Amino acid sequence: MATMYPLFLGFLFIALCRALGPGHCDINQKHVFARSTATRQSVLLPQRLLLHCIHRNDVVNKVVHDVQVIPTSNRFPSLEARGNIINIAAAELGVQEATGHNDGERVETYLRYTHLGKGYEWCAAFVSWCYGQANLSQPRNPWSPALFPHGRTYWKKGKFADPQVRGFAIADIFGIYSNTVKRINHVGLVKQQQGDYIVSIEGNSHNRVESRRRHLRTIYALSNWIDEPSASIRP
Repeated sequence: MATMYPLFLGFLFIALCRALGPGHCDINQKHVFARSTATRQSVLLPQRLLLHCIHRNDVVNKVVHDVQVIPTSNRFPSLEARGNIINIAAAELGVQEATGHNDGERVETYLRYTHLGKGYEWCAAFVSWCYGQANLSQPRNPWSPALFPHGRTYWKKGKFADPQVRGFAIADIFGIYSNTVKRINHVGLVKQQQGDYIVSIEGNSHNRVESRRRHLRTIYALSNWIDEPSASIRP
């Protein structure tokens, strides 16, 4: 009976992906099934599999030029919300400061969303604005460390807080720590995971909104503001 359990998970996984339709997620099957075979235990519940999948770029790019918000359904609200956020963020790629001093019409739009005017660092304001445009009220804070409360931070210093989570999800927020100021001082959105790297969309990077490829060793923490916090990382 024990040897049949991983096979059952495999059939369940295929059924879930068919229910989502083609291209909705790209789950790292190697991590899911290798650990299941080794331990003969449940690795992730179906809902957790869905919530922590990475969307393929072709799915996200289908609506990026129109910046349309996908109506949220009761079936997979998390996946749709994540796609909306990345569509909105990707449409802002190329926005840049007017004079290199945290200014410019679009930059000031991000800052106003967090009740600030021009002249302030705007990476956290940009992330907050993207969530707001996707009809999510939180986070809405221009201070980078505030985007990583204990109950929302599921990965820190290279370790997952929940041992059942084995991947990063699209539209989660990453933070970079500064040894100079002794805190997280830059944030952005996860667009894709590529092995030991993430592809990002981030504001206030070289004075503009851009996509970058960052190694995981440069990432200090990741937070999830879309799903309910895991019991293992709640205060």
